[in-house]
Amino acid sequence: MAIYSELKNKVVVITGAGRPKGLGEAMAKRLAEEGCKVVITDIGQAAGEHMPESAIGTSSEMQTIVDDIKNAGGEASYFICNVLHAEEVQAAVQFAVDTYGKLDIWINNAGIGYLMKPILDMEVSEWDSVLNVNLRGTFLGIKFAAEQMVKQGVGGKIINIGSQASKSAFAHASAYTTSKHGMNGITRVAAQELGQYQINVNQICPNHITTGLGAWQNEHFSEVTGKGHEQYMKDMRDRIPMGRPGLQDDIAKACAFLCSDQAVYITGECMNVSGGEEYH
Repeated sequence: MAIYSELKNKVVVITGAGRPKGLGEAMAKRLAEEGCKVVITDIGQAAGEHMPESAIGTSSEMQTIVDDIKNAGGEASYFICNVLHAEEVQAAVQFAVDTYGKLDIWINNAGIGYLMKPILDMEVSEWDSVLNVNLRGTFLGIKFAAEQMVKQGVGGKIINIGSQASKSAFAHASAYTTSKHGMNGITRVAAQELGQYQINVNQICPNHITTGLGAWQNEHFSEVTGKGHEQYMKDMRDRIPMGRPGLQDDIAKACAFLCSDQAVYITGECMNVSGGEEYH
């Protein structure tokens, strides 16, 4: 159900949004419900050993999400984009403009959260892959989306998808934690630099959510900690004041709010959406 009437006909691009049951899909569908015209991007096919097909959104998966949105009465399309490559990010911006006439909202959602190892075991190439996708990709998205928004002259919204790891450290997740801490910095700098153009830049920091990636993380850390799945999940619920892990829809709701005019005076924030588990 639409809540924010001002979002009708806004054009939004969401990176890394091709995975089934992922945060990108949830945000795309929620913003489409609000009347946004949505461009979903992902890399479409495997790209080397650190980006296997099991970890990325394929073209067919993106098409399925687009079809779901259209069948529900929304407007959407997809575009293949590897956020590591500046020319592809620029092309995604141009695709939105060519297809829908403008760019109002850019959501940096693409990231690697599955290369989890102790520092002593982590390969340099794995570290580089995480930092490049999670930080370089965010930088490129901010840069080229903002260029288009400045050219249009009517402001815009940029939202980065961080993590609880943006605020707290987690063993066996050195590259991921470092990249998400770094995202705090670029979010705040971009907010300072782009505020003069009425571009809001904010970050959403979810706690654990059992997406497809989240399910893998549950199994991985259950094994790493030696707790077993049932105890690991119980311990997670017990430390969250609201008594449950996050849901995709929790993030989609926060995203819609930050995209709306209700958040016009909010910028440079790294907002926890964690059921009270993270509070700083």
